Amino acid sequence: MTGLLPPLAIPSPDNGVWHLGPLPLRGYALAIILGIVAAIWIGERRWVARGGKPGEVQDLAIWAVPFGLVGARLYHVATDHSLYFGEGRSPWEALYVWQGGLGVWGGIAAGALGIVVGARVKGIRLLPILDALAPGVLVAQAIGRWGNWFNQELFGKPTDLPWGLEIDPEHRPDGYADVATFHPTFLYECLWCLAAFAVLVWADRRFRLGHGRVLALYVMAYTLGRGWIETLRIDNVELSDVGGLRFNVWTSIVLFVLAAAYFAWSSVRHPGREEQVYDEPVHETAGETVPTTVDETEDTPEPSAGDRE
Repeated sequence: MTGLLPPLAIPSPDNGVWHLGPLPLRGYALAIILGIVAAIWIGERRWVARGGKPGEVQDLAIWAVPFGLVGARLYHVATDHSLYFGEGRSPWEALYVWQGGLGVWGGIAAGALGIVVGARVKGIRLLPILDALAPGVLVAQAIGRWGNWFNQELFGKPTDLPWGLEIDPEHRPDGYADVATFHPTFLYECLWCLAAFAVLVWADRRFRLGHGRVLALYVMAYTLGRGWIETLRIDNVELSDVGGLRFNVWTSIVLFVLAAAYFAWSSVRHPGREEQVYDEPVHETAGETVPTTVDETEDTPEPSAGDRE
């Protein structure tokens, strides 16, 4: 696989950074930001459709986004610690998020923790909000993967398929100096996430999923594709070979099994969808959300003639 490029080869950007005066605009950061915006917009529409209040998803994003970014970076540094620590390395570069390196598992876990905190503060039930947000996260991941394209990173094995990805020599791993094109794993994951998004939205509408089953289906769909895509990648990752499989493949397998088990258990234990999405019933009074007491929600019989006297 040297020399000629495939007929539909995907070119890589010559530069992933543009400058507006002294301000650098990085393609990687723009992809992440656009993905976050898309997830919030989709999540807001789904949350309101589930009975939530407009604006609450933006409020939760204040917790989820910083939690998620920190968690994603910590996961990357933990699984690729040799890039930042040791002889000839600079630990300070672990803070250089704009150079790439966000671990999706750490981002999802820490982002979910941020939602837990925010939901508790606002009195929102956790499983309904997670079900509302899960499909939008897939769109965010699909968009965010284009950041890897801008940085020419996390591509797959060499390929002569028509859609092979061109990688500049300075970004190729050792031993691949003469390889022309590689599997565009960023594109595979983008397309997989978009297809999984469509499946989740259809399944939620068709079966009225609730009690965390949309979230479980999200985990199952994403890990199914991610496990396959990981087998194509050639980037060096610490703990990259555990029992003959990359660490992230094992992570995908374990999470898929756990999510499938929860989906089955929840379907039996809690069929249907929750009607209440707040910790306490609420109603609108003068534009404010006010807890509804039990007496207000129960039907009150008409008073008898004697009661009116």
